[in-house]
Amino acid sequence: MIDSVGRHLDTQPFDTNPDGYEQLVAWLRAQSEVIAVGMEGTGAYGAEITRFLTASGITVVEVDRPDRKARRAHGKSDPIEAYAAPTAVLSGRASGTPRSRDGVVVAIRALRGVRRSAVTARAQTINQIRALMVTAPSALLDKLRGLPTGLLIDTLAWTRPTGDLADPSCAAKTSLRRLARRYQTLQQEIEEVDADLAPLVTWAAPGLVALPGVGTETAGNR
Repeated sequence: MIDSVGRHLDTQPFDTNPDGYEQLVAWLRAQSEVIAVGMEGTGAYGAEITRFLTASGITVVEVDRPDRKARRAHGKSDPIEAYAAPTAVLSGRASGTPRSRDGVVVAIRALRGVRRSAVTARAQTINQIRALMVTAPSALLDKLRGLPTGLLIDTLAWTRPTGDLADPSCAAKTSLRRLARRYQTLQQEIEEVDADLAPLVTWAAPGLVALPGVGTETAGNR
C-alpha cells in the first residue's frame, strides 16, 4: 500500500481464498480511503479477487507485468512487485479496466475455449491419419485414395481389422480406425458446443448474428 504521493505505507500477504480476501479488504480500509487497487492478471489468476474487490466497491486497475529489464535491475520478489503495482496506478502508467468475468460474455469465452481445443485436436488427428496413410500398404491406400475427408473418416471408422497386430498392414488399419473414431468424437463435441453457443451468441449480439454471412462462430469471436 502507498499513499497519494507514492510513499510506502505497508506490505502484507493474504491467502487467495474468501477469508484472505475479506482480510485484504479490511486491511485496505483500515489504512485510509482506498482510491484503487493495481493488480496483475485480472483476467486469469487474479480473476476471483478482482470480482471480490469490485463487489466490495473497490476500483481495480489492470497492471502489466514488470518487463524483463526492470526485473533484472531490481530483482524479483513479491514485496517489490506488490509495491510496483500501486506505483504504476498512481503514475498513470497503468490505467486498464479489467475485463468482466461475469455474464454471458464470460460463458461464451469459456465454451469457445473448449471448441478451440477440440478444433485443434481434430486438425491434429486428420493430419496424423494422412501421415499414417503415406506409409500404409498400397492395398489399403488404393481403397482410400481420393476420398473426401468426411467419407474417408466414415470408411476408416467402420473398418473391422483382423489379423496379427505384428503385421504392419493390420497395425496400420487398426491405428487408422482408432484415429477416425477419435475424429468423429471430436467432431461431435464441436457440434455440441456450437449448439450450446448459438443461443448465447444470439442473445449477446443479435444484430451481428442477423447480418448476412455472419454465423455463430464469427459473431462469437468478436
